[in-house]
Amino acid sequence: MTHCFREQARSHSWIVRRQANRRLLCGIASKVVQTPMPVYAPNASHSTHPSGAWGEDKSVVPSTGYDPVSTDKDVTPMKPASLSEGRRGPAQIWNSAPQLAQTPIISLNTLVPRGARVVVIAPHPGDEVLACGGLLQLLSTQEHPLQLISITDGSASHPGSQVWPASRLSVVRPQESAEALRRLGMPLHSLKWIRGGFCDDALAAREQPISQFIARYLQPGDVVFTTWRNDGNDDHDAVGRASAKACSLVGAQLYELPVWAWHWPARESAVMPWQRARKVRLDTWTVARKLHAAHAYASQLVGDPQIGLPPMLAQILLERMREPYEILFT
Repeated sequence: MTHCFREQARSHSWIVRRQANRRLLCGIASKVVQTPMPVYAPNASHSTHPSGAWGEDKSVVPSTGYDPVSTDKDVTPMKPASLSEGRRGPAQIWNSAPQLAQTPIISLNTLVPRGARVVVIAPHPGDEVLACGGLLQLLSTQEHPLQLISITDGSASHPGSQVWPASRLSVVRPQESAEALRRLGMPLHSLKWIRGGFCDDALAAREQPISQFIARYLQPGDVVFTTWRNDGNDDHDAVGRASAKACSLVGAQLYELPVWAWHWPARESAVMPWQRARKVRLDTWTVARKLHAAHAYASQLVGDPQIGLPPMLAQILLERMREPYEILFT
């Protein structure tokens, strides 16, 4: 009898802890500014997708399919990286360049004409949030038709990991993107989502096929947003160049957004094309929602300590995402 009572008590305690964990996940929005977010390291080495497939047309209707319990069960909480030089970290372009204060503000109506379709081209899952998560929220309220093109599935973000093998990441990361878009308030029922299936860390060698692939899904008058062609990450740069070629061919308007270039040393700010820079203002709620969406990428919040792989997270990027604006290049 006593043994049975103890077993029931332990079972009840486990259920209570699990329910508490689920409530914590549901309440993450209120604590988002204290939690790390997923990023892609600019010089991270990636392995090749085991299938070797690229350029596959995988148009899908987004469905989150996101289960924090099953998706995150192998995630071990890790202490966020500390900032050695105060809350805003070391001197980098995003927090030190004087040109930021003089960057002209651009209105949504100027950026995207009424009735125009918006196309966002993301090299990896999550880049759409890191680059323009705030802008996406603003544009979705304008009832513009929206199309997302994910060039890769991000399955090579944890090379050599048995906890996060490519076969698992190829399933999890698109689910994370769908959940992130839901958190942004995107209209998943009407969003057209194209998945390219190209290999991570091999996009520079596929630049011409990628450009052709992108052009296939563009039409004249589209307004396209993608990563800057000089962002400092090989995949970001390749997608920026490929998008520029495709837009030129089709007759679409292209805007490029820096992601990793913001984290260059402040002394390198002169290489930024400030004359082309425009600022999109974000209110407090839009910033908070963008940060909340970034936390949908559970796979990117940790690395693999067993093989010495650090998280795909940089604490300094979280600091940058708190800024009340996003910058794009015309």
